[in-house]
Amino acid sequence: MDDDDETPWYRRRNVAWPVLGVLIVVILFGGWLGLRAYEAKTSLEQARTSAQQAKDALLQGNTADASRLAADAQSHAQSARNATHSVPWNVMSVVPWLGSPFKTGQQISDVVLGLAAEVLKPTADAGTTVAPGQLLANGRLDVQALRREEPVLSKIAADATRLDAEAKAISAPAYFSVIGEARSQLQSQTSNIAGLLENTALAAKLAPSMLGADGPRSYFMGFQTNAEARGTGGLLGGFGILRFDDGKPSVDSMGPNTDFNKPFTPFSVNPEFDEQYGFTNPTTDFRNSNQSSHFPYTAQIWKAMWAQQSGMNVDGVIAIDPIALSYILDATGPVTMPDGEIITKDNVVELTESTVYSRFPDPNDQSGRKRFLQAIATEVVKKVTVPIESPRKLLDALGRAVSERRISVWSSSPTDQALLEKTPLAHEIPDDPAPYAEVVINNLGGNKMDYYLKREIEYVADGCDGDNRKSTVTIRLTNTLKDVAGLPEYVVGRLGFYPEVAGTIPPGTMLTSVRLLTTKGADVLSVLANGKRTRVFGSTERGHPSFESQVAIPPGNTVELIFRLTEPTSPGQARVPVQPLVDAAKMKVSVPSCAH
Repeated sequence: MDDDDETPWYRRRNVAWPVLGVLIVVILFGGWLGLRAYEAKTSLEQARTSAQQAKDALLQGNTADASRLAADAQSHAQSARNATHSVPWNVMSVVPWLGSPFKTGQQISDVVLGLAAEVLKPTADAGTTVAPGQLLANGRLDVQALRREEPVLSKIAADATRLDAEAKAISAPAYFSVIGEARSQLQSQTSNIAGLLENTALAAKLAPSMLGADGPRSYFMGFQTNAEARGTGGLLGGFGILRFDDGKPSVDSMGPNTDFNKPFTPFSVNPEFDEQYGFTNPTTDFRNSNQSSHFPYTAQIWKAMWAQQSGMNVDGVIAIDPIALSYILDATGPVTMPDGEIITKDNVVELTESTVYSRFPDPNDQSGRKRFLQAIATEVVKKVTVPIESPRKLLDALGRAVSERRISVWSSSPTDQALLEKTPLAHEIPDDPAPYAEVVINNLGGNKMDYYLKREIEYVADGCDGDNRKSTVTIRLTNTLKDVAGLPEYVVGRLGFYPEVAGTIPPGTMLTSVRLLTTKGADVLSVLANGKRTRVFGSTERGHPSFESQVAIPPGNTVELIFRLTEPTSPGQARVPVQPLVDAAKMKVSVPSCAH
């Protein structure tokens, strides 16, 4: 027998050398791939760090540093892309299943480079416009600079939207969870960036016109007291006229709601509105002017009332509440009243929504209270209309208030209003078929008990099979007041719609209209109040079926309303707008997003 026949195959020379060569190639390839993976990881981390530093520098007004750091982020992102598009990475990315994370890595690096080069760098270069310290200086918004940069900002926003779509299309890796987490983080970041830049571009289109770039503009500004709930937030407690001239604000004609004292001429908002709210005289009685949560209705009523009261036609209407004022005071610092009392971010809400009623307890003489509230509003607004130390903090405060729907804006210009309706500032009931559940509280007692209201709202629905599905909206309303002792009648009394039965209702009881606006085409199956069937009043608002229940909530009690519905399986994300009251409502939404 030949000796070669007894040699193991892997020790035969004619086999060993080729196998060894293959092993060497595999090891070198693996090493090369590992080196590229390390380079990609390092470069992506450096790009992220530089991008964050550029963003911080931009917000602080350091435009030179922002531009330099943005360039660094672009350089690191380019290095990451080079690593993920190298030969070994390209080879691995086309291998079925095994190459899945490598393909994902390539897509991630492509989007990161796009964000750095097409979004972050040009945003930093346009820093004069977006840096708060330069945009808002010496008590004036630079509306001309904002208008000049609008085409650039719109281009950046469009690029960010495109990259957001590319990020959403990044394939999920078959394994290697670290890549999957990076994909999810990037998708979240690009979505946030796209939304932010879209709003920035929208502001650049809208703000110059509304803030007086083309000539002076005037706005009726209503201060809402959400201790007495109304659809847009709270009862109209006072007002002022806010003016803008080339970005410079000023305020005059501050006054209490009792200045709306002329015999106003009623008018029709529209047949649907008239049918639902007309019996309360909303166009002639300011107390009932904002029961609908659709702010454009309220704005048109306030504009008409002020025109009849003063002969002045304003260019728009703004609403704001004490919680928004607290955010502003957090940014500007406290104000000092003429008598030396200091109003701060920490005491303004309790003072204006609760304490003030004990200071002025006589329900028949509220002029002192109204003057006091008017003086606070005047001082806070004056703070905003003069140069402030931190424009960034003020813009952040205003942004927070807008996001919570505590500031609403309407314009009499159809062009400006169309742009406003793309933002939360419009505070409108949307006219589309997406899943919808909006809970609207209106105080029926004429008291100030909604300062003590706590809300929990849950909206759940079945899946996307079929044309219709079952859904349930659960609303829990709690009256947190424990003891009415020491509180004036003006706060805990029963001064509203039911004087004939007021004697049977204990002081401190919330008399509340609870209106649920639902998805277009929805119908109610049943409504339970604390487990028992209860009566509801049906109507329609802007195409949304509306179901109203009226409840009484004694001190320390909770009422649970359960609306069982059938609704169309409509495409889109479910929306549950939160009415801006004193509390921060607890929300839970479990509604599948359907594609058809």
